[in-house]
Amino acid sequence: MKDRGVDATSQTANTRPDMLTIPDLIRKKRDGGQLSDDEIKAFIQAVKEKTIQDSQIGAMLMAIWLNGMVSVEIKALTREMMSSGEVMEWPDEWKNFMVDKHSTGGVGDKVSLVLAPALAACGCKVPMISGRGLAHTGGTLDKLESIPGFKVEQSREQILEILDSVGCCIVGQTETLVPADRVLYALRDITGTVDSLPLITSSIISKKGAESLSALVLDVKFGRAAVCKDLESATELAQMLVEAGNGLGIRTAAVLSGMNGSIGRCVGNSVEVIESLETLKGNGPDDLMELVTTQGGLLLVMTGLVSDLSEGRKQISEAVVGGAALSKFQAMMEAQGVNSDTAQRLCTTNTDYYSVLRKAKHQLELKAPADGIVLEIDGLVLAQVLHRLGAGRSKAGEPVNHSVGAVLLVSIGQRVTKGVSWLRLHYEDPALTPDQRNHLESALTVGTDQKIQTQQKCTLVEKILPKKYAY
Repeated sequence: MKDRGVDATSQTANTRPDMLTIPDLIRKKRDGGQLSDDEIKAFIQAVKEKTIQDSQIGAMLMAIWLNGMVSVEIKALTREMMSSGEVMEWPDEWKNFMVDKHSTGGVGDKVSLVLAPALAACGCKVPMISGRGLAHTGGTLDKLESIPGFKVEQSREQILEILDSVGCCIVGQTETLVPADRVLYALRDITGTVDSLPLITSSIISKKGAESLSALVLDVKFGRAAVCKDLESATELAQMLVEAGNGLGIRTAAVLSGMNGSIGRCVGNSVEVIESLETLKGNGPDDLMELVTTQGGLLLVMTGLVSDLSEGRKQISEAVVGGAALSKFQAMMEAQGVNSDTAQRLCTTNTDYYSVLRKAKHQLELKAPADGIVLEIDGLVLAQVLHRLGAGRSKAGEPVNHSVGAVLLVSIGQRVTKGVSWLRLHYEDPALTPDQRNHLESALTVGTDQKIQTQQKCTLVEKILPKKYAY
Protein backbone atom coordinates (compact mmCIF):
# COMPACT_ATOMS: atom_id res chain seq x y z
CA MET A 1 0.00 0.00 0.00
CA LYS A 2 1.42 3.38 -0.96
CA ASP A 3 2.04 6.05 1.64
CA ARG A 4 -0.15 9.10 1.56
CA GLY A 5 1.21 12.63 1.60
CA VAL A 6 4.77 13.93 1.46
CA ASP A 7 7.31 14.54 4.19
CA ALA A 8 4.85 13.87 6.97
CA THR A 9 7.64 14.13 9.53
CA SER A 10 7.34 17.90 9.26
CA GLN A 11 3.55 17.87 9.55
CA THR A 12 1.88 19.06 12.68
CA ALA A 13 -1.02 17.24 14.28
CA ASN A 14 -2.99 20.46 14.38
CA THR A 15 -2.55 24.07 13.37
CA ARG A 16 -2.30 25.10 17.01
CA PRO A 17 1.31 25.91 17.90
CA ASP A 18 1.11 24.16 21.29
CA MET A 19 0.16 20.81 19.76
CA LEU A 20 2.66 18.02 19.26
CA THR A 21 3.60 16.85 15.78
CA ILE A 22 2.43 13.46 14.51
CA PRO A 23 5.86 11.88 15.23
CA ASP A 24 5.66 13.38 18.74
CA LEU A 25 2.25 11.79 19.24
CA ILE A 26 3.58 8.42 18.11
CA ARG A 27 6.55 8.69 20.49
CA LYS A 28 4.29 9.74 23.34
CA LYS A 29 2.08 6.68 22.90
CA ARG A 30 5.08 4.42 22.25
CA ASP A 31 6.57 5.47 25.58
CA GLY A 32 3.36 4.69 27.47
CA GLY A 33 1.92 8.21 27.62
CA GLN A 34 -1.76 9.07 27.63
CA LEU A 35 -3.04 11.00 24.62
CA SER A 36 -5.31 13.97 25.27
CA ASP A 37 -8.69 14.41 23.60
CA ASP A 38 -7.22 17.08 21.33
CA GLU A 39 -4.28 14.87 20.35
CA ILE A 40 -6.56 11.97 19.45
CA LYS A 41 -8.77 14.36 17.48
CA ALA A 42 -5.72 15.62 15.59
CA PHE A 43 -4.61 12.07 14.76
CA ILE A 44 -8.01 11.02 13.42
CA GLN A 45 -8.33 14.31 11.51
CA ALA A 46 -5.00 13.59 9.80
CA VAL A 47 -6.19 10.06 8.95
CA LYS A 48 -9.43 11.40 7.48
CA GLU A 49 -7.76 14.17 5.48
CA LYS A 50 -4.93 11.88 4.31
CA THR A 51 -2.23 14.23 5.57
CA ILE A 52 -0.40 11.41 7.34
CA GLN A 53 1.66 8.56 5.95
CA ASP A 54 0.45 4.96 6.20
CA SER A 55 3.71 4.09 7.94
CA GLN A 56 2.93 6.65 10.65
CA ILE A 57 -0.60 5.32 11.11
CA GLY A 58 0.86 1.83 11.41
CA ALA A 59 3.35 3.04 14.00
CA MET A 60 0.56 4.59 16.07
CA LEU A 61 -1.53 1.43 15.82
CA MET A 62 1.41 -0.63 17.05
CA ALA A 63 2.03 1.80 19.90
CA ILE A 64 -1.60 1.41 20.94
CA TRP A 65 -1.34 -2.38 20.59
CA LEU A 66 1.74 -2.45 22.81
CA ASN A 67 0.62 -0.02 25.52
CA GLY A 68 -3.17 -0.09 25.36
CA MET A 69 -5.44 2.83 26.15
CA VAL A 70 -7.23 3.99 29.27
CA SER A 71 -10.97 4.50 29.28
CA VAL A 72 -10.93 8.21 28.46
CA GLU A 73 -8.64 7.60 25.48
CA ILE A 74 -10.91 4.86 24.12
CA LYS A 75 -13.96 7.11 24.47
CA ALA A 76 -12.19 9.95 22.68
CA LEU A 77 -10.94 7.67 19.89
CA THR A 78 -14.41 6.19 19.43
CA ARG A 79 -16.09 9.60 19.37
CA GLU A 80 -13.62 11.07 16.88
CA MET A 81 -13.86 8.06 14.55
CA MET A 82 -17.65 8.26 14.65
CA SER A 83 -17.51 11.99 13.86
CA SER A 84 -15.13 11.49 10.92
CA GLY A 85 -18.12 10.97 8.61
CA GLU A 86 -21.88 11.15 8.39
CA VAL A 87 -23.95 10.51 11.50
CA MET A 88 -27.43 9.30 10.65
CA GLU A 89 -30.56 11.17 11.69
CA TRP A 90 -33.99 9.65 12.24
CA PRO A 91 -37.54 10.95 12.70
CA ASP A 92 -38.22 11.97 16.28
CA GLU A 93 -40.87 9.28 16.75
CA TRP A 94 -38.29 6.56 16.01
CA LYS A 95 -35.50 7.73 18.28
CA ASN A 96 -36.33 5.57 21.31
CA PHE A 97 -36.64 2.42 19.20
CA MET A 98 -33.52 2.48 17.00
CA VAL A 99 -31.65 -0.75 17.83
CA ASP A 100 -28.89 -2.95 16.47
CA LYS A 101 -26.60 -5.81 17.45
CA HIS A 102 -23.02 -6.80 16.74
CA SER A 103 -21.24 -10.12 17.01
CA THR A 104 -17.47 -10.47 17.37
CA GLY A 105 -17.62 -13.30 14.82
CA GLY A 106 -18.54 -16.96 14.93
CA VAL A 107 -19.01 -20.15 12.95
CA GLY A 108 -22.51 -20.52 11.53
CA ASP A 109 -23.55 -17.22 13.11
CA LYS A 110 -26.81 -16.40 11.35
CA VAL A 111 -28.42 -14.60 14.29
CA SER A 112 -28.84 -11.30 12.40
CA LEU A 113 -31.00 -12.86 9.68
CA VAL A 114 -33.54 -13.98 12.28
CA LEU A 115 -33.16 -11.23 14.87
CA ALA A 116 -33.56 -8.14 12.66
CA PRO A 117 -37.03 -9.08 11.33
CA ALA A 118 -38.10 -10.35 14.77
CA LEU A 119 -37.23 -6.98 16.32
CA ALA A 120 -39.08 -5.16 13.55
CA ALA A 121 -42.12 -7.33 14.25
CA CYS A 122 -41.92 -6.22 17.91
CA GLY A 123 -41.98 -2.51 17.07
CA CYS A 124 -38.28 -1.64 16.76
CA LYS A 125 -36.45 0.04 13.91
CA VAL A 126 -33.31 -1.88 12.94
CA PRO A 127 -30.78 -0.12 10.63
CA MET A 128 -28.43 -3.11 10.75
CA ILE A 129 -25.10 -2.24 9.14
CA SER A 130 -23.19 -5.49 8.75
CA GLY A 131 -19.91 -6.71 7.36
CA ARG A 132 -18.42 -9.35 5.12
CA GLY A 133 -16.59 -12.46 6.22
CA LEU A 134 -12.83 -12.50 6.65
CA ALA A 135 -10.66 -15.51 7.54
CA HIS A 136 -12.73 -18.31 9.10
CA THR A 137 -15.71 -16.19 10.22
CA GLY A 138 -18.70 -15.76 7.96
CA GLY A 139 -20.20 -12.43 6.99
CA THR A 140 -23.89 -11.52 7.14
CA LEU A 141 -23.69 -9.62 3.84
CA ASP A 142 -22.19 -12.64 2.05
CA LYS A 143 -25.00 -14.84 3.31
CA LEU A 144 -27.69 -12.43 2.09
CA GLU A 145 -26.02 -12.01 -1.29
CA SER A 146 -26.53 -15.71 -1.92
CA ILE A 147 -30.20 -14.72 -2.42
CA PRO A 148 -30.58 -13.66 -6.08
CA GLY A 149 -31.21 -9.92 -6.35
CA PHE A 150 -30.51 -8.99 -2.72
CA LYS A 151 -28.77 -5.60 -2.69
CA VAL A 152 -26.76 -4.80 0.43
CA GLU A 153 -25.61 -1.41 -0.88
CA GLN A 154 -28.32 1.12 -0.06
CA SER A 155 -28.18 4.90 0.18
CA ARG A 156 -29.17 6.76 3.33
CA GLU A 157 -32.44 7.75 1.65
CA GLN A 158 -33.17 4.15 0.70
CA ILE A 159 -32.40 2.97 4.24
CA LEU A 160 -34.88 5.53 5.57
CA GLU A 161 -37.56 4.31 3.15
CA ILE A 162 -37.00 0.64 4.02
CA LEU A 163 -37.14 1.35 7.76
CA ASP A 164 -40.34 3.30 7.27
CA SER A 165 -42.07 0.57 5.25
CA VAL A 166 -40.57 -2.61 6.77
CA GLY A 167 -38.88 -1.70 10.05
CA CYS A 168 -35.54 -3.38 9.35
CA CYS A 169 -32.78 -3.54 6.78
CA ILE A 170 -29.41 -5.28 6.60
CA VAL A 171 -26.93 -3.24 4.59
CA GLY A 172 -23.23 -2.59 4.07
CA GLN A 173 -21.27 0.35 5.41
CA THR A 174 -21.76 3.44 3.26
CA GLU A 175 -18.79 5.40 1.92
CA THR A 176 -19.62 8.35 4.17
CA LEU A 177 -20.01 6.37 7.40
CA VAL A 178 -16.92 6.38 9.67
CA PRO A 179 -14.33 6.79 6.88
CA ALA A 180 -11.47 6.87 9.41
CA ASP A 181 -12.34 3.31 10.39
CA ARG A 182 -11.93 2.12 6.80
CA VAL A 183 -8.32 3.35 6.82
CA LEU A 184 -7.47 2.07 10.29
CA TYR A 185 -9.16 -1.30 9.75
CA ALA A 186 -7.21 -1.99 6.55
CA LEU A 187 -3.91 -1.05 8.19
CA ARG A 188 -4.65 -3.06 11.35
CA ASP A 189 -4.95 -6.13 9.12
CA ILE A 190 -1.46 -5.71 7.64
CA THR A 191 0.31 -4.45 10.76
CA GLY A 192 -0.64 -7.28 13.11
CA THR A 193 -2.79 -5.11 15.36
CA VAL A 194 -6.24 -6.60 14.66
CA ASP A 195 -6.51 -8.04 18.18
CA SER A 196 -5.96 -4.79 20.09
CA LEU A 197 -8.96 -4.42 22.42
CA PRO A 198 -9.03 -0.58 22.29
CA LEU A 199 -8.90 -0.67 18.48
CA ILE A 200 -11.57 -3.38 18.30
CA THR A 201 -13.77 -1.35 20.63
CA SER A 202 -13.42 1.96 18.81
CA SER A 203 -14.00 0.29 15.42
CA ILE A 204 -17.21 -1.47 16.49
CA ILE A 205 -18.75 1.27 18.61
CA SER A 206 -17.90 4.18 16.27
CA LYS A 207 -19.90 2.53 13.48
CA LYS A 208 -22.83 1.80 15.78
CA GLY A 209 -22.65 5.36 17.12
CA ALA A 210 -22.92 6.70 13.58
CA GLU A 211 -26.21 4.80 13.28
CA SER A 212 -27.64 7.03 16.04
CA LEU A 213 -28.95 4.08 18.02
CA SER A 214 -30.95 4.17 21.22
CA ALA A 215 -29.92 0.62 22.23
CA LEU A 216 -27.20 -1.83 21.24
CA VAL A 217 -26.48 -5.43 22.21
CA LEU A 218 -23.08 -7.03 21.63
CA ASP A 219 -22.53 -10.77 21.28
CA VAL A 220 -18.96 -11.29 22.50
CA LYS A 221 -17.80 -14.81 21.66
CA PHE A 222 -15.21 -16.85 23.50
CA GLY A 223 -13.71 -20.26 22.75
CA ARG A 224 -11.54 -22.02 20.17
CA ALA A 225 -13.41 -20.55 17.19
CA ALA A 226 -13.54 -16.98 18.59
CA VAL A 227 -11.18 -14.01 18.76
CA CYS A 228 -11.28 -14.26 22.56
CA LYS A 229 -10.18 -17.74 23.58
CA ASP A 230 -11.45 -17.63 27.16
CA LEU A 231 -14.21 -16.06 29.22
CA GLU A 232 -11.80 -13.75 31.04
CA SER A 233 -10.56 -11.98 27.90
CA ALA A 234 -14.09 -11.89 26.46
CA THR A 235 -15.34 -10.24 29.65
CA GLU A 236 -12.60 -7.61 29.40
CA LEU A 237 -13.59 -6.82 25.81
CA ALA A 238 -17.31 -6.83 26.65
CA GLN A 239 -16.83 -4.37 29.52
CA MET A 240 -14.79 -2.10 27.26
CA LEU A 241 -17.46 -2.21 24.54
CA VAL A 242 -20.32 -1.54 26.96
CA GLU A 243 -18.48 1.40 28.50
CA ALA A 244 -17.69 2.90 25.08
CA GLY A 245 -21.27 2.47 23.88
CA ASN A 246 -22.70 4.08 27.00
CA GLY A 247 -20.13 6.86 26.58
CA LEU A 248 -21.78 7.78 23.27
CA GLY A 249 -25.21 7.85 24.90
CA ILE A 250 -26.30 4.43 23.61
CA ARG A 251 -27.87 2.02 26.11
CA THR A 252 -25.49 -0.91 25.67
CA ALA A 253 -25.40 -4.49 26.91
CA ALA A 254 -23.24 -7.50 26.09
CA VAL A 255 -23.96 -11.22 25.87
CA LEU A 256 -20.96 -13.50 26.38
CA SER A 257 -21.49 -16.76 24.52
CA GLY A 258 -19.46 -19.89 23.87
CA MET A 259 -17.96 -20.48 20.43
CA ASN A 260 -16.28 -23.89 20.27
CA GLY A 261 -18.57 -25.57 17.77
CA SER A 262 -21.00 -23.96 15.37
CA ILE A 263 -24.31 -22.14 15.80
CA GLY A 264 -27.05 -24.37 14.45
CA ARG A 265 -26.32 -27.19 12.03
CA CYS A 266 -25.36 -25.25 8.89
CA VAL A 267 -22.11 -23.44 8.05
CA GLY A 268 -21.71 -21.63 4.71
CA ASN A 269 -23.59 -18.88 2.94
CA SER A 270 -26.52 -20.54 1.11
CA VAL A 271 -27.04 -23.30 3.67
CA GLU A 272 -27.13 -20.72 6.47
CA VAL A 273 -29.81 -18.77 4.61
CA ILE A 274 -31.83 -21.98 4.40
CA GLU A 275 -31.42 -22.62 8.13
CA SER A 276 -32.39 -19.01 8.89
CA LEU A 277 -35.56 -19.34 6.81
CA GLU A 278 -36.41 -22.62 8.52
CA THR A 279 -35.92 -20.87 11.86
CA LEU A 280 -38.26 -18.08 10.78
CA LYS A 281 -40.78 -20.80 9.91
CA GLY A 282 -40.63 -22.08 13.49
CA ASN A 283 -38.13 -24.90 12.96
CA GLY A 284 -34.97 -23.33 14.38
CA PRO A 285 -32.32 -25.14 16.43
CA ASP A 286 -32.31 -24.46 20.16
CA ASP A 287 -28.87 -22.81 20.29
CA LEU A 288 -29.71 -20.32 17.54
CA MET A 289 -33.04 -19.48 19.14
CA GLU A 290 -31.33 -19.00 22.51
CA LEU A 291 -29.06 -16.32 21.03
CA VAL A 292 -31.90 -14.68 19.08
CA THR A 293 -34.30 -14.48 22.02
CA THR A 294 -31.63 -13.37 24.51
CA GLN A 295 -30.24 -10.59 22.34
CA GLY A 296 -33.66 -9.52 21.11
CA GLY A 297 -35.11 -9.66 24.61
CA LEU A 298 -32.34 -7.41 25.93
CA LEU A 299 -33.01 -4.82 23.24
CA LEU A 300 -36.74 -4.83 24.04
CA VAL A 301 -35.86 -4.24 27.71
CA MET A 302 -33.46 -1.40 26.88
CA THR A 303 -36.02 0.36 24.68
CA GLY A 304 -38.68 0.07 27.40
CA LEU A 305 -40.98 -2.09 25.27
CA VAL A 306 -40.93 -4.81 27.97
CA SER A 307 -40.18 -4.73 31.68
CA ASP A 308 -37.79 -7.69 31.98
CA LEU A 309 -35.69 -10.12 29.97
CA SER A 310 -38.11 -13.02 30.42
CA GLU A 311 -40.93 -11.05 28.77
CA GLY A 312 -38.54 -9.85 26.08
CA ARG A 313 -37.47 -13.40 25.22
CA LYS A 314 -41.11 -14.43 25.06
CA GLN A 315 -42.09 -11.67 22.65
CA ILE A 316 -39.14 -12.36 20.32
CA SER A 317 -39.91 -16.09 20.37
CA GLU A 318 -43.57 -15.45 19.55
CA ALA A 319 -42.59 -13.18 16.66
CA VAL A 320 -40.42 -15.95 15.21
CA VAL A 321 -42.62 -18.98 15.87
CA GLY A 322 -45.83 -17.15 14.97
CA GLY A 323 -44.65 -16.02 11.53
CA ALA A 324 -44.55 -12.24 12.05
CA ALA A 325 -40.75 -12.18 11.70
CA LEU A 326 -40.94 -14.27 8.50
CA SER A 327 -43.30 -11.70 6.99
CA LYS A 328 -40.86 -8.93 7.86
CA PHE A 329 -37.97 -10.88 6.32
CA GLN A 330 -39.93 -11.35 3.11
CA ALA A 331 -40.78 -7.64 3.00
CA MET A 332 -37.12 -6.76 3.66
CA MET A 333 -35.96 -8.99 0.81
CA GLU A 334 -38.37 -7.32 -1.59
CA ALA A 335 -37.42 -3.83 -0.38
CA GLN A 336 -33.74 -4.67 -0.96
CA GLY A 337 -34.16 -5.85 -4.53
CA VAL A 338 -35.35 -9.46 -4.45
CA ASN A 339 -38.11 -10.30 -6.94
CA SER A 340 -41.43 -10.69 -5.10
CA ASP A 341 -42.04 -14.17 -6.56
CA THR A 342 -38.57 -15.26 -5.41
CA ALA A 343 -39.08 -13.83 -1.92
CA GLN A 344 -42.48 -15.49 -1.63
CA ARG A 345 -41.12 -18.84 -2.79
CA LEU A 346 -38.34 -18.76 -0.18
CA CYS A 347 -40.85 -17.96 2.57
CA THR A 348 -43.33 -20.69 1.61
CA THR A 349 -43.58 -23.79 3.81
CA ASN A 350 -41.89 -26.90 2.38
CA THR A 351 -40.36 -24.96 -0.49
CA ASP A 352 -37.51 -26.31 -2.64
CA TYR A 353 -34.82 -23.83 -1.61
CA TYR A 354 -32.49 -24.89 -4.39
CA SER A 355 -35.02 -23.79 -6.99
CA VAL A 356 -33.85 -20.30 -5.93
CA LEU A 357 -30.47 -20.68 -4.23
CA ARG A 358 -27.39 -22.10 -5.90
CA LYS A 359 -26.60 -25.69 -5.00
CA ALA A 360 -23.01 -26.92 -5.00
CA LYS A 361 -21.95 -29.28 -7.76
CA HIS A 362 -20.85 -31.98 -5.31
CA GLN A 363 -22.05 -33.38 -1.99
CA LEU A 364 -20.06 -35.74 0.22
CA GLU A 365 -21.08 -37.38 3.47
CA LEU A 366 -18.49 -38.20 6.13
CA LYS A 367 -19.02 -41.27 8.33
CA ALA A 368 -18.53 -41.72 12.06
CA PRO A 369 -15.33 -43.73 12.71
CA ALA A 370 -16.69 -45.67 15.70
CA ASP A 371 -19.67 -46.32 17.95
CA GLY A 372 -20.10 -43.88 20.79
CA ILE A 373 -21.36 -40.50 21.90
CA VAL A 374 -20.62 -37.30 19.97
CA LEU A 375 -18.48 -35.38 22.43
CA GLU A 376 -17.31 -32.52 20.23
CA ILE A 377 -17.46 -31.04 16.73
CA ASP A 378 -14.67 -28.48 16.31
CA GLY A 379 -16.20 -25.42 14.65
CA LEU A 380 -12.86 -23.81 13.90
CA VAL A 381 -11.61 -26.81 11.89
CA LEU A 382 -14.90 -26.98 10.00
CA ALA A 383 -14.81 -23.27 9.17
CA GLN A 384 -11.16 -23.35 8.11
CA VAL A 385 -11.72 -26.17 5.61
CA LEU A 386 -14.83 -24.47 4.18
CA HIS A 387 -12.85 -21.26 3.88
CA ARG A 388 -10.20 -23.04 1.79
CA LEU A 389 -12.93 -24.55 -0.37
CA GLY A 390 -14.18 -21.07 -1.27
CA ALA A 391 -16.82 -20.22 1.34
CA GLY A 392 -14.68 -17.38 2.74
CA ARG A 393 -12.00 -14.91 1.74
CA SER A 394 -8.41 -14.27 2.80
CA LYS A 395 -8.43 -10.55 2.06
CA ALA A 396 -11.05 -7.85 1.58
CA GLY A 397 -12.60 -7.74 -1.88
CA GLU A 398 -12.15 -11.39 -2.80
CA PRO A 399 -15.25 -13.21 -4.09
CA VAL A 400 -16.82 -16.08 -2.16
CA ASN A 401 -18.60 -19.18 -3.41
CA HIS A 402 -22.07 -19.01 -1.90
CA SER A 403 -22.82 -22.67 -2.54
CA VAL A 404 -19.94 -24.09 -0.47
CA GLY A 405 -20.99 -25.20 2.99
CA ALA A 406 -21.61 -28.04 5.41
CA VAL A 407 -24.61 -29.45 7.22
CA LEU A 408 -24.14 -31.27 10.53
CA LEU A 409 -26.23 -34.43 10.67
CA VAL A 410 -25.59 -35.21 14.35
CA SER A 411 -25.66 -33.23 17.60
CA ILE A 412 -23.39 -33.02 20.64
CA GLY A 413 -24.41 -35.75 23.09
CA GLN A 414 -26.03 -37.92 20.44
CA ARG A 415 -25.21 -41.64 20.35
CA VAL A 416 -23.95 -42.75 16.93
CA THR A 417 -22.90 -46.03 15.36
CA LYS A 418 -19.86 -46.60 13.21
CA GLY A 419 -20.49 -45.72 9.57
CA VAL A 420 -23.45 -43.37 10.16
CA SER A 421 -23.21 -40.03 8.30
CA TRP A 422 -22.31 -37.13 10.59
CA LEU A 423 -21.64 -34.33 8.07
CA ARG A 424 -22.78 -33.46 4.54
CA LEU A 425 -20.28 -31.32 2.66
CA HIS A 426 -21.33 -29.09 -0.27
CA TYR A 427 -18.38 -28.20 -2.50
CA GLU A 428 -17.37 -27.24 -6.03
CA ASP A 429 -14.36 -28.11 -8.20
CA PRO A 430 -11.53 -28.73 -7.50
CA ALA A 431 -12.25 -31.82 -5.45
CA LEU A 432 -11.63 -32.08 -1.74
CA THR A 433 -7.96 -32.93 -1.11
CA PRO A 434 -6.96 -35.83 1.15
CA ASP A 435 -5.50 -33.30 3.62
CA GLN A 436 -8.76 -31.31 3.71
CA ARG A 437 -10.74 -34.50 4.23
CA ASN A 438 -8.46 -35.55 7.08
CA HIS A 439 -8.90 -32.15 8.73
CA LEU A 440 -12.68 -32.40 8.46
CA GLU A 441 -12.70 -35.91 9.90
CA SER A 442 -10.56 -34.69 12.81
CA ALA A 443 -13.28 -32.20 13.78
CA LEU A 444 -15.48 -35.00 15.13
CA THR A 445 -14.73 -36.53 18.54
CA VAL A 446 -16.66 -39.67 19.48
CA GLY A 447 -16.24 -41.21 22.94
CA THR A 448 -17.65 -43.97 25.07
CA ASP A 449 -17.57 -42.42 28.56
CA GLN A 450 -21.10 -42.83 29.88
CA LYS A 451 -20.48 -40.33 32.70
CA ILE A 452 -19.28 -37.44 30.55
CA GLN A 453 -21.40 -34.33 30.80
CA THR A 454 -22.39 -33.47 27.26
CA GLN A 455 -23.18 -30.01 25.97
CA GLN A 456 -26.44 -31.08 24.36
CA LYS A 457 -28.64 -29.26 26.85
CA CYS A 458 -26.17 -26.61 27.93
CA THR A 459 -26.71 -22.99 26.99
CA LEU A 460 -24.32 -20.95 24.88
CA VAL A 461 -24.93 -17.79 26.90
CA GLU A 462 -22.52 -17.65 29.83
CA LYS A 463 -22.95 -14.09 31.09
CA ILE A 464 -24.83 -10.84 30.46
CA LEU A 465 -23.37 -7.39 31.17
CA PRO A 466 -24.47 -5.21 32.90
CA LYS A 467 -25.97 -7.71 35.31
CA LYS A 468 -29.10 -5.61 35.82
CA TYR A 469 -30.34 -6.66 32.38
CA ALA A 470 -30.04 -10.36 33.16
CA TYR A 471 -33.04 -10.40 35.47
